[in-house]
Amino acid sequence: MNEKRSHAIFERAKRVIPGGVNSPVRACRSVGCDPVFIAQGDGATITDVDGNRYIDLIGSWGPLILGHAHHEILDAIAEAMSQGTTFGAPTEVEVRFAETIREIFPSMEMVRAVSSGTEATMSALRLARGFTGRNKIVKMDGGYHGHADFLLVAAGSGAATLGIPGSAGVPEGAARDTIVVPFNDLATVEQALAGDDVAAVIVEPVPGNMGLVEPAPGYLEGLRALTQKHGTVLIFDEVMCGMRVAYGGAQQRYGVQADLTTLGKIVGGGLPAAAFGGRADIMQKLAPLGPVYQAGTLSGNPVAMAAGLKAIEILGRPGTYERLEHLGKRLADGLAAAAEAAGVPHVVNRVGSMFTLFFTAGPVTDYATAKAADTARFGAFFRRMREKGVFLPPSQFEAAFVSLAHTDEDIDQILAAAKSALVD
Repeated sequence: MNEKRSHAIFERAKRVIPGGVNSPVRACRSVGCDPVFIAQGDGATITDVDGNRYIDLIGSWGPLILGHAHHEILDAIAEAMSQGTTFGAPTEVEVRFAETIREIFPSMEMVRAVSSGTEATMSALRLARGFTGRNKIVKMDGGYHGHADFLLVAAGSGAATLGIPGSAGVPEGAARDTIVVPFNDLATVEQALAGDDVAAVIVEPVPGNMGLVEPAPGYLEGLRALTQKHGTVLIFDEVMCGMRVAYGGAQQRYGVQADLTTLGKIVGGGLPAAAFGGRADIMQKLAPLGPVYQAGTLSGNPVAMAAGLKAIEILGRPGTYERLEHLGKRLADGLAAAAEAAGVPHVVNRVGSMFTLFFTAGPVTDYATAKAADTARFGAFFRRMREKGVFLPPSQFEAAFVSLAHTDEDIDQILAAAKSALVD
């Protein structure tokens, strides 16, 4: 596989961009290779600057559930751009976006558009603190909610523990009020809430940043009951799983509603857009109605709103999620069978069209069990799969995604590559 131009561009990039990339995992350091630079995307495939073509299982880390360069999305973008790219003033398309989100996510009685998932989660947590008058928050070990200071926190080894900063540059004070508990463990959440001084519990209802982990039966229902009991705001971070695991996200799939919800990725149709929303009495604490300040020059950008609305419209068509479920199941079952045949310890976790192949013998139910996976074996698997034309997330701890652009023939090619890569 030729990577000559990618290598040359990477060398240029390292001289002007820290690490040569604008988001750390793209550097591919954890899988022991250099990145390739992408020139084009089309449907389920991407092509790098050297002309190598790959079946894409990243989909820009989730947004491209329809595949690359979908013609209806491109048409919507072109039409919106012909009227102007940004105004810094209200537009009707923002209102339609909020109305559409409310129809699909009934718990989001009011909606505020923003530009990134980090901005959505940061704003939702500030709002929860302003609404409750409390400072502490609870997050799950291994749950990623963006790179705001108070969310970049490392956890203790078991029971609930006060957080310590997990990144240089984060002051201890920023992490002091962040409590980290294991995912799928209600007892530690109950312990953390016992003092009735926690403003919010934030959770990815279907985590994708420790690899894909499914909530245990009753876990989300238990979080809902505990937060209601203690007057704590329950925030579902559905930036990744919203409109991915079901049209109405994890809240539809599992039948549990949050007080506040954050959305991103898919709702931008491939452009930078996100949103947060929830109960009207909480959302009305936002400026200009209330004392909690939040603003953004490009919030509700009309081009991004148009792309997001078109993506949402397409996803609402009959058969969409049945097709995604079929493709996701075929791929996950096939990967498990290939690993079994190769005698490789493995666990394949899947919810809808999100999945992760973990190289570990035990079940993966939280971050601690995810970290037991053999990351060196994953790195070798990643490199072999890329050589065979399959583009996986370059980390054992990132979920992979199937899109509507994938075909059964694509799945067959991926599985053929995996069978070979697992025994090479």
